[in-house]
Amino acid sequence: MSINKEELYKKLAESIVDMDEDLTIEISKQVIAEGLDAYDAIVNGLTVGMNQAGKLFDEEEYFVPELLICSDAMYAGLNILKPHIKVGENVTKRKAVIGVIEGDTHDIGKNLVKIMLETGGYDIIDLGRDVLPSTFVEKAKAEKAEFIVISTLMTTTMEGMNEVIEILVEENIRDDYKVLIGGGPISQGYADKIGADGYAENAAEAVKLANRLVVAYGNEIE
Repeated sequence: MSINKEELYKKLAESIVDMDEDLTIEISKQVIAEGLDAYDAIVNGLTVGMNQAGKLFDEEEYFVPELLICSDAMYAGLNILKPHIKVGENVTKRKAVIGVIEGDTHDIGKNLVKIMLETGGYDIIDLGRDVLPSTFVEKAKAEKAEFIVISTLMTTTMEGMNEVIEILVEENIRDDYKVLIGGGPISQGYADKIGADGYAENAAEAVKLANRLVVAYGNEIE
């Protein structure tokens, strides 16, 4: 019996939104049993579902308890799918520090981007939430990271992203890092305004953006 992978990924996404962890696990196992691509299932299933749950949260149809249950289901599926992702063994992983800027404690989006970058072959140092602009720079230097990835869901904390870039400029190390930003109130226009290297609308796009920047600097991640 042939399997319609698009339908399967749709059901996987719905299981996240429906907070049905058992079904998420069942479908994730089916993905592996059917020989489907685990990374595709994460991108087109788990991530889609979590993005939908995040949208319901923004619209105040879901609240923190519902979002946490959705997150638990997503991680349960991820635990099954992630070991089956094919990552080039001879690739030197690019390192990134990631966090939510000072004043914001919303980290679902940041966590999704972290997961997608990790599954895309990046080495991620998670700074958590409510992170000082100076901490992003200090950790990037200490970890010899190539990327600084910053998120926020609040317009009142957006300026903190600009402060990170200003610190880099003041220390004359701006060219040493690729700064990526994202989150609900962020746009490409804002990224251009503060001089960020890029803006991603969602977690999957963040990986594509990072890869494009790596290619632009002559070191592609396969």
